Amino acid sequence: MDRRLVLLLSAAVACSVANLYYIQPLLPMLRRDLHVSAGVAALATTVGQLGYVVGLALLLPLGDLVERRRLIVVLAIACAGSLLLTGVAPGLGVLLGAMSLVGLTSVVTQLVVPLAATLAPAHERGRVVGMVMSGLLIGILLARTVSGLLGGAAGWRVMFFVAAGAMTAVALALGRWLPASRAGVELSYPRLLASLVEIARTEPVLRRRAGFGALSMGAFSALWTSIAFLLAGAPYHYSAGRIGLFGLVGAAGALMATVAGRWADRGRTRVLTLVTACCILGGYAAIAFGARSLAALIAGIVVLDVGCQGMHITNQSEIYRLRPEMRTRLNSLYMTAYFLGGSAASGASAALYSAGGWSAVAALGLALGAASVLAALASAVWPGRGRPVVPAGAAAAGVVPQG
Repeated sequence: MDRRLVLLLSAAVACSVANLYYIQPLLPMLRRDLHVSAGVAALATTVGQLGYVVGLALLLPLGDLVERRRLIVVLAIACAGSLLLTGVAPGLGVLLGAMSLVGLTSVVTQLVVPLAATLAPAHERGRVVGMVMSGLLIGILLARTVSGLLGGAAGWRVMFFVAAGAMTAVALALGRWLPASRAGVELSYPRLLASLVEIARTEPVLRRRAGFGALSMGAFSALWTSIAFLLAGAPYHYSAGRIGLFGLVGAAGALMATVAGRWADRGRTRVLTLVTACCILGGYAAIAFGARSLAALIAGIVVLDVGCQGMHITNQSEIYRLRPEMRTRLNSLYMTAYFLGGSAASGASAALYSAGGWSAVAALGLALGAASVLAALASAVWPGRGRPVVPAGAAAAGVVPQG
């Protein structure tokens, strides 16, 4: 696969996914500007993720029905408009509505990732997906750093104007260089959505990987939703710029993406699942001391990010092997579960921080990490890969189970 195209796809997902995370280091500034509590300010993160979930469930399946390049470009332009609305929002209500639209249209990311898997030859699919996902992870990391520095220098609104410009550039570049691509699924939109239920029922690998994804994204979101409040308060008293720099601490997660992709190509997903689950639990064991020790907090973030991103790549490598003709719908189901877990943990993290401080957030993360380890052990002992029974009408809807 042409490396220049891979780099373009990586840049596109980096810019698209960053839209969900620009707000996080800016929450203390937004809290002061709008005169709301930490829990209310954190709703900006939660509604963005919920909008993303809606987009994953309702818009992403269109990638198996319509021409993908056009769909991606239209959504990228709509995302740019939503970011502009966020930047000019006069109050909390408009801001939350705009952030939900940002999340809804940022599903561009999850249209590009399975498209990269489709365009890549089978023998290097894991490597290509790993490279594109590295771009995604770099986007997440740089989003916090750039927004923290830019917000501290020019105010939180400016960040969203810059992001709108970036998404406009993405739309133009993809419209120019992305190959036309359309799946051969001949279904109406209602039947396409109905087929999601059949796919979920007939793909045990997908269900298992969706569970792992929900737990890992929950652990990831629980940390990053509340860490800005921890760092802005005693004993740290950091500015938005310094808080944003913590996004770079998780750079090891981006490196883990390519490693996990190569291991997945070699069929070592079971070992990867257990190792990354242990990293999630071990990361929170250090993060629990973060209110008193900066070194423990940094070490825990590194280990947690390695675990969460490694788990995510492993999950996607598994589900992309199932049925190529329904790859976008498989990704829709997986990512919906993934961000539902993230949204739930994000809301819980903000509420727990307001009620019990950092120790309550760490307890949530430890519980999610322990659940991941137990699920990985259970999956290793009981793989459960038997071929399920095909429900009536499943073949007509383009749903054939994969053992």
